[in-house]
Amino acid sequence: MSDCTQLLTALKNGTHDQALATLYALDGAVRRLDEARARCVHTVETFAARYGADAQGAALFSGPGRTEIGGNHTDHQHGRVLCGSVDLDMLACAAPNGTRMVRIQSEGYPALEISLDDLAPKKKEENTSAALVRGVAAKITELGYTLSGFDACANSTVLSGSGLSSSAAYETLVGSIFNHFCCKDELDAVAIAKIGQYAENVYFGKPCGLMDQMGSSVGGAVFIDFNDPANPVVERVDYDFAKSGHALCIVDTCSSHGDLTDDYADITREMGAVAACFGKKVLRDVPQQHFRAAISALRKECGDRAVLRAMHFYDDDRRAVQEAEALKAGDFDRFLTLVNASGRSSELHLQNTWSISDPRQQAIPLVLAVAQELLDGAGAVRVHGGGFAGTIQAFVPEDRLSLFKTGMEALLGQGKCHILHIRPQGGCVVAE
Repeated sequence: MSDCTQLLTALKNGTHDQALATLYALDGAVRRLDEARARCVHTVETFAARYGADAQGAALFSGPGRTEIGGNHTDHQHGRVLCGSVDLDMLACAAPNGTRMVRIQSEGYPALEISLDDLAPKKKEENTSAALVRGVAAKITELGYTLSGFDACANSTVLSGSGLSSSAAYETLVGSIFNHFCCKDELDAVAIAKIGQYAENVYFGKPCGLMDQMGSSVGGAVFIDFNDPANPVVERVDYDFAKSGHALCIVDTCSSHGDLTDDYADITREMGAVAACFGKKVLRDVPQQHFRAAISALRKECGDRAVLRAMHFYDDDRRAVQEAEALKAGDFDRFLTLVNASGRSSELHLQNTWSISDPRQQAIPLVLAVAQELLDGAGAVRVHGGGFAGTIQAFVPEDRLSLFKTGMEALLGQGKCHILHIRPQGGCVVAE
């Protein structure tokens, strides 16, 4: 069992370099490894300054952001998705404190304290980190584990408003800390994801599906079938993206997700309305041939947009399977073709690249158009995440990466094109 001084010594002398390289320096760059080590040292030093260098059991934990790769807005209809953990994460140094209090200081935010003796949902905590901590603790307690308090100092590289799901990264981080300190690491990645979703649904107040938490918790590229949401089928897709000859870019279009709740809700509502015409709650329970045969009647009952969005569900649900199969077969060209098809379907059928409430703001279609010009038929590009605002995703050939990044940032500003990597581990203990 290490204290902060021992953990710092091990970090500085390179004892944990291999673990850091696996998480943060997937391209083998020495600079990236140096930056990762320095960040870990900073995190432990911050903890030591706040809680004491002699804190026993000190360890570093990581909860990664996630990127949706395939299956845009399919999960809430019990469909299939392809997602992956990325090398931007929430990192924390934590140690047991022998009390019934959880104390977390996140860099740039007020400190929070949660009593493990009061785990009921708090209306005033909705949409806050405190709600997520309390919800995670409540669910783990419900599973039969006895929790004790810990202290933690955390910082994040997960881009705000990027569709990389900072909330899922935070839930995974907190769940991993509790799991290690209180559950003897008995909770697997799927269990931690479900715990995070519970916290977000019941305590945070966001009715999200399970894709975000799975993408963060499991690690690598992950194919998920939500036909039975309580018991999703989760399959790791073993593919080394670093050897694809392409870089994964997430581009910030400088547009805000604010006031888009109705737009997101309309997608679920309209897909659900089509399913209801067949006496079902979700489209996954409606055979596609039945939907196709009824399109004329559905247009009158639900409207054209609802029909188009249902068409997108069936097509993108199938594409997520095909993308996973292409990666498993090592056919990256086929994968890129499917990603581009998904992007076109999101634009034309799902219609989640701009909001009808503010038609002057069409940042995503504009940035997609410029990105396609820069790629000139190579690679792939699509809307990223929920859409309407935020980010796009691009797989860029390495020989075009400099041109692509320069072009994107000429349009949007420096630092708006982020080069990411799919990392092989989800929520984890980094070093102890």
